[in-house]
Amino acid sequence: MAALGAPLRTLRALLRELRHAGGRSYRDIPAYRHVLAAFRAHRVTSEKLCRAQQELHFQAATYLCLLRSVREHEALHREYHGRGERSPQEVAGLVGFRLPQQPGGKG
Repeated sequence: MAALGAPLRTLRALLRELRHAGGRSYRDIPAYRHVLAAFRAHRVTSEKLCRAQQELHFQAATYLCLLRSVREHEALHREYHGRGERSPQEVAGLVGFRLPQQPGGKG
């Protein structure tokens, strides 16, 4: 994995991916609330230095990568997945051909 970047950027990207996954009421998703609570609990303040901050940031970046990959996989699957067996007329039309007409008007 490349450099992690800023924790705030990772948090915003992670919440954006959760919005994509959650739909309209994304704030009600337990994962959304958990991520916000974890980032708030592990931030560095003037009173304490959190040793697990880098670990949390790495886990968040890994989870972000997973969410993006799943979303992109689903989009590719919807676009390129086969829709079942097609008739010979449909296949010929896809590649720009027409099937010959049978004598007697059967085709």
